[in-house]
Amino acid sequence: MSGAAGTEPLEERELSTEQVFGGRLLNVWRDRVRLPDGGEGTREYIRHPGAVVVVAALPDGRLLFERQFRYPLRRAFVELPAGKIDPGEDILACAQRELREETGYEAASWQHVGVMHPCIGYSDERIEIFFARGLRHVGHAWDEGEFLEILTLSVEEAEAAIHHGEITDGKSISALYRCLPLLRSAGR
Repeated sequence: MSGAAGTEPLEERELSTEQVFGGRLLNVWRDRVRLPDGGEGTREYIRHPGAVVVVAALPDGRLLFERQFRYPLRRAFVELPAGKIDPGEDILACAQRELREETGYEAASWQHVGVMHPCIGYSDERIEIFFARGLRHVGHAWDEGEFLEILTLSVEEAEAAIHHGEITDGKSISALYRCLPLLRSAGR
């Protein structure tokens, strides 16, 4: 909630900024900021180009998932198809590309469901959520060095996997939750 006349009483204003690391995917910044009480503070954060996640429903209502090894945690995770937005890329085009490349499916119907911010304490990353239906298998086109397994789960199986700790990926949990009303209305 903002304060009077559109001001944000909790806003922190940038005084200076410096990039402390620049990588292929992540860029780390350190800013000096003016705090709401007039004092100064330091904020370190990651700038990220943004990503998409796709809840893709097959004609029988099952959802496409992938199992992929994630190096930072040194294990494989079950997650929804997702990927980084390329510079200047339209978010729908990115979602269509990622679904095709990773799962081998194209969709006849696309709906933008919303956005989520997975790491608000240390990153500006946003993930655009899409719901795709009318799937047709055309063959995957994995990136070099990309290895994954494709699996399908019913909505109920996916919910149970979340509650049993088998799906712990935040973007997948959030996207599935945001799409549940659409999935349930499509099943009627």
